[in-house]
Amino acid sequence: MIKIVYFARLREALGKTSEDFQLPAGVHDVKGLREALIARGGNWATELAVTRPVRAAVNQDMARDDTALADGDEVAFFPPVTGG
Repeated sequence: MIKIVYFARLREALGKTSEDFQLPAGVHDVKGLREALIARGGNWATELAVTRPVRAAVNQDMARDDTALADGDEVAFFPPVTGG
């Protein structure tokens, strides 16, 4: 089981701030997790689509698609932040 946290527009569009999530068999990295969430369809498919800018952090460290996941990890998804 991992904990997923959603920030900014993702939190608003998905209607969740966080959730506990059991990693499906064969899902071992951030890319696989994102694909599993996209498979939910609807806003999940729209907001997490690979064409949308979404960043991820695992245990509060910036992550890449190939960052490995393990039980107990916290994964955060958020849009890129721009400064001004």
